[in-house]
Amino acid sequence: MITVTAPAQFQAWQAKVMPPVEEIRPGVWSIPVPFIGNPMRYTLSYLLVGNGEAALVDPGWDSAEGWESLTAGLAAAGVAPQQITAIVVTHFHPDHLGMAARLREASGAPVALGEHEPLPAQWRGEPARFVVEDREQFAAWGVPAEFLDEVSFQTETWAQMTMVAEPQIRLVDGELLPVAGITVRVLSTPGHTPGHICLVDEANQLILTGDHVLPRITPHVSLEAQGQLNPLGDYFNSLEIMGAGADMEVLPAHEYRFLGLMDRVAELTEHTLERSREVIAVLDSGAAANVWEVSKELTWSRGFESLRGFTLRLALAETASHLVYLQKQGREVGIEVSRGTPTPARP
Repeated sequence: MITVTAPAQFQAWQAKVMPPVEEIRPGVWSIPVPFIGNPMRYTLSYLLVGNGEAALVDPGWDSAEGWESLTAGLAAAGVAPQQITAIVVTHFHPDHLGMAARLREASGAPVALGEHEPLPAQWRGEPARFVVEDREQFAAWGVPAEFLDEVSFQTETWAQMTMVAEPQIRLVDGELLPVAGITVRVLSTPGHTPGHICLVDEANQLILTGDHVLPRITPHVSLEAQGQLNPLGDYFNSLEIMGAGADMEVLPAHEYRFLGLMDRVAELTEHTLERSREVIAVLDSGAAANVWEVSKELTWSRGFESLRGFTLRLALAETASHLVYLQKQGREVGIEVSRGTPTPARP
């Protein structure tokens, strides 16, 4: 059982409106940034103010509206964009990293990601070739021809993804953020992405969990990134180490703050294991011969038929992650699930 510690955020989430900017502890601010066109509605960015330096964690989805919200939040904290000295991103996804380039241009601050977080530019090879290989993978997963265009990457989508600039800093598990006057430690938590990180602020008894642990939603863990061999296994391992913040207030990147981290970790673990048990039941029934057919038999909140486009892609990749996990546990699944060998980038 979790305890909500941010009633204004909780009420805003229930009302489907933006929550307020809040000072959580002296020098620690929560700033919501709109996630346009997505049911999550916003990303919670966090400002950490030190001695003449400041870090901005997860600047959010890039848009003019988002930039207005972010700069207004900074102004409420008495900080101008030019005063930001580090831009820390918990993981690669655009609702976290998207505004980093704009903020870096305004502040000159370096962008920092976890040391193991891959960027598309690192394994893209020839864009046209990658698009072909991506489509072939979904075809191998049994996706009918009429759905292949909507679930696989197109050339223009891939080109946009590979335009993301390399971060200037790679954060290693256990190290402190390079910001004077704060003591915030990096905790490597792969699973949702290969290089996802959480941040532990022992002085303020806070843990920033990104998308690794959310109060209500189960984070998406999928066989999506090239070279990620067992994302679900990584996720379970990362949940086990969350005792580092067991009694701390949890600052997630979405929804609202809460206490009861280990209770929530137990819920997430059980929910995810139950999903694997559901996959096992489908395999045992003999009703599925590929990833597509397994996915169709699983329970989805609005039904499998409601899944389209990128949501359908994620559902298939999530199913594949469970099949890989079961394989690693020693179970014969009899289904092709490998994402294959990454296409090497040109030197």
